[in-house]
Amino acid sequence: MANDYYGALGVRRDAPPDEIKKAYRRLARELHPDVNPDPQTQERFKEITQAYEVLSDPGKRQMYDQGADPFAPNGGAGAGGFGPGFPFSDIMDAFFGAGAAARGPRSRARRGRNATIRVEMDLSECAFGTTRELVVDTAVVCPTCSGEGTAPGTHPETCEVCGGRGEVSQVTRSFLGQVMTSRPCPHCGGFGTVIRRPCPECDGDGRVRTRRTMKVRIPAGVEDGTHIQLAGEGEIGSGGGPPGDLFLEILQRPHPIFERQGDDLHCTVTIPMVAAALGATLSVETLDGPRELDIRPGTQSGQVAPMYALGVQHLNDSGRGDLIIHISVETPSKLDEAQETLLKQLAALRGEETPPGRFAPGQQGFFSRLRDAFNGR
Repeated sequence: MANDYYGALGVRRDAPPDEIKKAYRRLARELHPDVNPDPQTQERFKEITQAYEVLSDPGKRQMYDQGADPFAPNGGAGAGGFGPGFPFSDIMDAFFGAGAAARGPRSRARRGRNATIRVEMDLSECAFGTTRELVVDTAVVCPTCSGEGTAPGTHPETCEVCGGRGEVSQVTRSFLGQVMTSRPCPHCGGFGTVIRRPCPECDGDGRVRTRRTMKVRIPAGVEDGTHIQLAGEGEIGSGGGPPGDLFLEILQRPHPIFERQGDDLHCTVTIPMVAAALGATLSVETLDGPRELDIRPGTQSGQVAPMYALGVQHLNDSGRGDLIIHISVETPSKLDEAQETLLKQLAALRGEETPPGRFAPGQQGFFSRLRDAFNGR
């Protein structure tokens, strides 16, 4: 095979299941995307996960050891390069005897399914991280039979039809002579064992449904749509198989003041016309509490005032985004007599009783454009 699954986990080819499981867990803690977000490390994590999926399943491991593709629907092509559907094992049995390419009994253990939980969070929780207590409805190992699926005091018995091989053989005649074909044992379903007395609690499945509570640390910097993978926290597989993964999907609630753009926060602050002209010091709300903001004299509507490092914490990195304040200058719409008199005096002092109209570049009036057209400009 192109992939060296034993080398990926760093174990011998004859390593027992417990050694393979320990090697995978050790590497998963080092290479998990939540610990190391480097893209090359994530590819390495996928590689060891695929290796563990094959080597922890006795059936897939045997297929891999024989040179077949453990993920192919029909068990993969043989080591000799025969294509899908070619009866390679049957030909091997015919020339070298039964068992030359035997697939063996199937394991009752199956990997559990993955599960996804949606977690709603406030903006401050996304910015700084939090610890959540989650209630998860999932499948766990049956406490009565410990995943074996049998009633207390009993164990799976060897199938008397296939003798524990999980398959039965039949000899037929063909142009090659006598050909022995194999198929899964109809009595035991290919498992090689039968359960005479199923566990009364799990009905032979080896797992039961339950509700459990778990505490999860959600890192700072997550945003709406972020997925967090918790390896091995999903459902236990049937027959006591390894668990799947649990994924947390973050849903960020809207904030009444701030709008998030990446790790920066944006908000609008409206100030009076006089404060914009003379300058002022305002107290503005931030995720860290009230902070003072200096408004420079002559501030115009639409200008921005950044407050550095008061945004959201960078995910898996140090530092924070910024808080961007957008200034909106409010012009009074109603004036009393005294206020109107003062403003007229100010206008007279500034020579603005009749303010000249100004056009921005490219914004000439209709008659100016008409005049330019006749003058040949």
